Amino acid sequence: MSHTAEPALVHPTTASVVDYHPHPPKRKKPLASDLLIAEKAKKPAIFTLENLRRDALAGTVTGLVAVPLTVGICLMSEYPIQTGLLTVVFACVIGFVTFLFKPGNYVGTPGVAAGLAPVLAFCVHKFGMENMPFLIFCTSIMQAVAWKFNLQRFVMKVIPVYLVEGLLAGIGLKTALKFLPYTYGILGEGHEWMSMERIKMMGLSLATLILFLHLFGKYKAKLPAVPYVAVIVLGVVCGIYMEVPMLHIELSPIKLAMPIPDFNVLPPKMLVEIIAYAFMLCLIDVIEQVLSNAAIEKLDPLGRPANSNNSLFTIWLANLGSSFFGGMTNLDGLQASATNALAGAVTKVSNLFTALVLLVFLIEPHWLAHLPYFALAVLMVFTGWRMIAGLVHVASHGPYALLLALFCGILTYVVGIMEALIIVLVVHLFINFVIFRHDHIPLIEILKKFAHKFGEDVDPRSTDTMLVHKDKQIGGLRFSTISHNAADKKNLTEFINDWAFGVNNHSLPAVVGCYDMNGLLWGTFAKELREGHHKIKGYFEHLFELEDVHVKFETGEVRQYKEIHIQSGKYVFTFKRKKELISVPARYSFVCKKEKTGWFILEHHSSEFPA
Repeated sequence: MSHTAEPALVHPTTASVVDYHPHPPKRKKPLASDLLIAEKAKKPAIFTLENLRRDALAGTVTGLVAVPLTVGICLMSEYPIQTGLLTVVFACVIGFVTFLFKPGNYVGTPGVAAGLAPVLAFCVHKFGMENMPFLIFCTSIMQAVAWKFNLQRFVMKVIPVYLVEGLLAGIGLKTALKFLPYTYGILGEGHEWMSMERIKMMGLSLATLILFLHLFGKYKAKLPAVPYVAVIVLGVVCGIYMEVPMLHIELSPIKLAMPIPDFNVLPPKMLVEIIAYAFMLCLIDVIEQVLSNAAIEKLDPLGRPANSNNSLFTIWLANLGSSFFGGMTNLDGLQASATNALAGAVTKVSNLFTALVLLVFLIEPHWLAHLPYFALAVLMVFTGWRMIAGLVHVASHGPYALLLALFCGILTYVVGIMEALIIVLVVHLFINFVIFRHDHIPLIEILKKFAHKFGEDVDPRSTDTMLVHKDKQIGGLRFSTISHNAADKKNLTEFINDWAFGVNNHSLPAVVGCYDMNGLLWGTFAKELREGHHKIKGYFEHLFELEDVHVKFETGEVRQYKEIHIQSGKYVFTFKRKKELISVPARYSFVCKKEKTGWFILEHHSSEFPA
């Protein structure tokens, strides 16, 4: 694929380091680590006028998207809207300040946690709004402990990613069904339910949803704010010329107070329950932030690595501060962060402009009364649906993961988040124990496997064949092939399947890690031969810009010449262009070598079949 011209950006101070070969041959070119150290020594400025212009525009656009999302989550959480807006404003300021000395990610935008909205609503009913500041305070303290000891790396080992997807799917279902009645609600309920007014409201909501989906499909890759702004503008116009239910704003003055529980109405048993729910909020917040960081890292225009532990520092600090004015939990949400990145943000300066937009509506909350419920409901139903649609990604983990995620989602909707998480984890551990025992693995060996899993200080993005960890000397990420012993039975076909898995999941580290440090790639859509990890990574970065790109192997023949293995055959790339599925059949040749540290692609040639 050909490279497109990009606006001039300032280079980051950190970068990822790739080293898959334990003893690379001597190079005439400088090592990547030498270049990185030299780059860090330059200390390039990031606060330039060009970056400020980009951040100002991106932050303003993100703020316009964040307003209706924050209002919707407040309604779902049964929190005052002004409190939610202040939470985001405060979190944006904290996010910018911590970015100056502990950057977690570079283009993320904080917001109230949509995934925790049903939990917060339940806690409001159970403990009362007067005790919510204490709950958020306890959550922030637990997150501070998780940050101090870098416990997020263990959390992602205890709870598989596909269970988190199931958890979010259950929450998404709750969110969608919560706002669905607003799409057909009318003024002045009469005796006849299916009245002409209700039919008109249903038609208006359906037309708005169709418009949103059309604009979302057309602009989500370049101008993600367009569909949200269009729905809000349409809603405001309809509110002027039509009689539709409008958003009701109850003014709730912001009060600063110590987050101390009301012991007069809080028995000791309920205090224990608050601690338990704070732990659950902390757990979900941490998991969502880690997963968001993985996605935000891919959206970063400069490809800068995210530091999840630094992000935890930011969110616990913001949550601690918000507990003093009765605020909500926050994290770098995917929708706002994606909008921010795609709108051109380069640094967290954009957060300040997002905060300014929300501050306007915080000062003048009556402006929100011009927003109809149906427009807000369309956005929130879509948000819930996207959380449910995340189950599609679970399919790549296999049928067991998909069934367990579905089970987790159903339980989340029926019995609640904490109960569902505990039940599913117990079932998951029991099933794994039965499998180990069926393979006649002694109990002590099972415990060793469990202890070994927690003993590895690895990044959650690591796979079975690739280790990701932080390079302490350089400060970036180092990707290394995991060394297997001689009993390892991975063959060439399984290795090529690892490459295909990385492509189908749009994972740059997993794909690039399959190539030798000096590997050659002549890509299917490329016009030049690429050598080395850096250039190969550039090719796949452009390949993954295609919508829903996948590869499927159809034929393959293997030849072996001493230590060299060659697989040649046919595979088919598929992607979407304007919602139309495009198929590109191509021929390929993989020249591979197996070493003690694993398989590597030495040369990879691919080209389209002649027309």
